[in-house]
Amino acid sequence: MDSFIQTLSNLVWSPALVALCLGGGLWFSIRGRFLQVRLIGEMLRLLFQHKEGSTGISSFQALTMTLAGRVGTGNIAGVATAICFGGPGALFWMWAVAFLGASSAFVESTLGQVYKVNISGEFRGGPAFYIEKGLHSRAFGTVFAIVTILAAGFLCPGVQSNSITNAFNNAFGLNVYVSTVVVISLLCFIIFGGLTRIANFSVIVVPFMAQIYIVAALIIVGVNIEKLPGVLELIFSSAFGADAMFGAMLGSAVSWGVKRGIYSNEAGQGTGPHASSAAAVSHPAKQGLVQAFSVYIDTLFVCSATGFMVLLTGCYNVIAPDGRPILTQLAGVEAGPGYTQAAVESLMPGWGSPFVAIALFFFAFTTILAYYYQAETNVVYLTRGTRRAWPIFLLRVVFLIGTAYSAIKSAGLAWAMGDIGIGLMAWVNFVAILLLQGPAFKCLRDYEAQRKLGLEPAFDPSKLGITDAEYWTQHQREVNELLEKSAGVDNRVLSEEQERRDLAEAKKGRRTGLYGSHRNDD
Repeated sequence: MDSFIQTLSNLVWSPALVALCLGGGLWFSIRGRFLQVRLIGEMLRLLFQHKEGSTGISSFQALTMTLAGRVGTGNIAGVATAICFGGPGALFWMWAVAFLGASSAFVESTLGQVYKVNISGEFRGGPAFYIEKGLHSRAFGTVFAIVTILAAGFLCPGVQSNSITNAFNNAFGLNVYVSTVVVISLLCFIIFGGLTRIANFSVIVVPFMAQIYIVAALIIVGVNIEKLPGVLELIFSSAFGADAMFGAMLGSAVSWGVKRGIYSNEAGQGTGPHASSAAAVSHPAKQGLVQAFSVYIDTLFVCSATGFMVLLTGCYNVIAPDGRPILTQLAGVEAGPGYTQAAVESLMPGWGSPFVAIALFFFAFTTILAYYYQAETNVVYLTRGTRRAWPIFLLRVVFLIGTAYSAIKSAGLAWAMGDIGIGLMAWVNFVAILLLQGPAFKCLRDYEAQRKLGLEPAFDPSKLGITDAEYWTQHQREVNELLEKSAGVDNRVLSEEQERRDLAEAKKGRRTGLYGSHRNDD
């Protein structure tokens, strides 16, 4: 079974998928005139905008929910694994994926907003919705929904839970079964509380865990600052095959950098639009820009923090594609969170390993929550028009069982299964957003045009020639009705005021004529 899973993972993550992710991101960057650079200031402005209306969640809540999915085990164990099997140059290709992926994240999250729907008082959206409405293919949307339920509901959560139990076992000697019970109990409490409870939990945890982790990384960089120029040179030279030791690993550096980069930041994978579609905003491009910035937070900040800690402290091994060890600096430590734990432990003996274990718990746990929300959204998509209580209850039970099962199994099998899930979603979603990119860039041009006029952008799909934007069409109809009623009230008020003035003038005229006649009589 392990051999079959690994073979399937390699098949899914063929060079074609790597080229699709990098090429697609480059094309979106060019078409958007490198919006990921031009509009950074606007991204920062939008992060803390208040929620528009009573339905949905705020932009910041949507950001933290997507970061809960983006910032996870991949930021600690994934980076260390990429360095082990791709060499230090893999970190550069993770940066490249983040830079190009920011434009992909903009496209998919904007599309998610354009084609979102209001179901039972909650905004729902994602690739399945925009595939059906934008590409007019229910069958294609159903394929993505099924793939996502399989990936997010079964294949991917195990990577996170497995990393939690292993990290706590390494740091505290805690039995994996005890850790599993704790994780599953917390999951039960939160996922049965619905979208709002997931969002509220993410708002509290995600910013806190990211800040603490980055501060720890900055301390380690500061202590080893004299090594930083050499590490940067090593990263860039090995990224392009110019380093003497890692020169033969160029293909591995690109492959592992892209694979772990997408696993970490999820740009173009189709996960981000699920949470970003739940945001209540006045224009779809707002969430597109916020989600583009979330890719930077994930990779350029958190992944870089892990990479620099591992490389500066020399706590890593490098294995060639044929299994031959090229560099062995940690004896007996498996590629994964152990590298990061050893790196922090070198600065804080006795504290480093527990600190990473706790950080990993928060990273991984919030990612599990994000996976659940994505799976639930696609169950809702498939069961619209029917009673959804029992399918969602069944999803929750299967999700909890799968998460618990993977938590006590081998890390290698869990990662291979996760790679399959991520890869399948990326294949389907990237094809979809390449076919459906037009509305996203129409939104971008419309947004920038309104901003240049000094307006707070508002979205009207009919003006852009966008059809089947169900929520926005209804929203614009309601706005127009309110404007018409308001105009009617204003006109009525003006008419009544004019009538009063005319009546007053008439009375005044009659009084003047009456007195004049009396004077003539006299």
